[in-house]
Amino acid sequence: MKQYIVDAFTDRVFSGNPAAVCVMDRWIPDELMQSITKENNLSETAFAVKENSDDYHLRWFTPGGEIDLCGHATLATAFVILNYY
Repeated sequence: MKQYIVDAFTDRVFSGNPAAVCVMDRWIPDELMQSITKENNLSETAFAVKENSDDYHLRWFTPGGEIDLCGHATLATAFVILNYY
């Protein structure tokens, strides 16, 4: 797994909305994703897994638990995938 910290909605470091992005080969246990999120101590951490040749699936966690969707963490994940994968 590789992890990135991305400041969404800005072109300057230490501004915008920060999100952690974890790109993985396969899903890890929910408890481990939650522990990673708590350790990151950001509002959201996005976890992405490429599940077929073209599609990445995402899950989003806050330090308090999994959530249904996070806009800035999704944009951060798209930036990471488009620029590094």
